[in-house]
Amino acid sequence: MELMGQKIDFLGDSITEGHGVSCMENRFSDLLSSEYGILTVNHGIGGTRIARQKTPSFWPDHDKDFISRVPDLDADSDVIVVFGGTNDWGHGDAPLGTMQDRTPFTFFGALHTLYTSLITRFPEALIVVITPLHRLNEEEPVNENGHRRDGTLKDYVNAIRQVAEYYSLPVLDAYKESGLQPAVPVIQEKYVPDGLHPNDAGHQILKNLIYTFLKNR
Repeated sequence: MELMGQKIDFLGDSITEGHGVSCMENRFSDLLSSEYGILTVNHGIGGTRIARQKTPSFWPDHDKDFISRVPDLDADSDVIVVFGGTNDWGHGDAPLGTMQDRTPFTFFGALHTLYTSLITRFPEALIVVITPLHRLNEEEPVNENGHRRDGTLKDYVNAIRQVAEYYSLPVLDAYKESGLQPAVPVIQEKYVPDGLHPNDAGHQILKNLIYTFLKNR
């Protein structure tokens, strides 16, 4: 796929928004623009989740779930990239659910709702899914808001893989292939200082991963 001149919308959370970089010019989306002539639009909002929440969050912005933001994406985009899910595991109140769910109030159901909404709005665009990155303490049984989790972060990653496959959407498996595993001290120090958000060097890695993946579509 020739990427120069293409318009790519990134729908994401704080990693997409750029929490962790020294300046917005060092976000992976901005790097793609400056280095490869791609028109990128960054729709990252920190703390947001894919699934809809039943209990309002202390920070209202956190409840701007991915599904509700589909209308905000640019109608003339050539590519839509969805990069989320870590906050659903990290502090959401929506259960994991099952593959049969179609409600936005479970993670599985929200994935179905999100992907069908995107396909309906962008039937001619390339829709790409990126799995969450590894993070510290990703097997903790209780989340940041005190809710008992249905599984590990990997279970949420597997749900994303499964539902994306159902809709035949390409998946960039950053959990598997990014090399960003903050449980390894040297990786945390160099790329993911807080154990979750990549720094400038980490965003360089993300930029390279995304560019290579899209270039080979």
